[in-house]
Amino acid sequence: MVANVRRAMALTARLNRLTFDDADAIRALFSELIGAKVDDGFSLIPPFHTAGGNEIRVGRNVFINQNCTFYDLGGLDIGDDVMIGPNVSLITTGHPLNPSQRRAVTIGKPIVIGRNVWIGAGAIVIGGVTVGENSVIAAGAVVTRDVPPDTLVGGNPARVIRSIRHEEPYP
Repeated sequence: MVANVRRAMALTARLNRLTFDDADAIRALFSELIGAKVDDGFSLIPPFHTAGGNEIRVGRNVFINQNCTFYDLGGLDIGDDVMIGPNVSLITTGHPLNPSQRRAVTIGKPIVIGRNVWIGAGAIVIGGVTVGENSVIAAGAVVTRDVPPDTLVGGNPARVIRSIRHEEPYP
């Protein structure tokens, strides 16, 4: 695990020196980081931070805004057409509540982000959560439970605000 964290730190340091105009280089470094080629529709604005990188799976046409943190040691699966706002944290790991075990044990639980999800700025998603397709996580939300498909959630802890209807016109 330590070797993988070191590898990720070296790759993200290189990635974070790039600018928005370096899209091809960003895609190449991110592909190296996760161990799989991302498609030409993938876009990331540095800086970006991760604990390992090799447990991240990314679908097609994914957008990741600046200053995101993905602690992926528990597994992170991001579906097609996902948009992730700035300062979003996807945290798949944690520690036991028992004080005597906190430094000895790391608990990993996967996060699954469904197709066409939008995660608003500053949101936090905790390990063990599945976000259903077409859902929206409001800015600043802390998501500790599964999000049903076609749902807007917000708050801390996040709760369902309302259903999203597909035919809604833009206001």
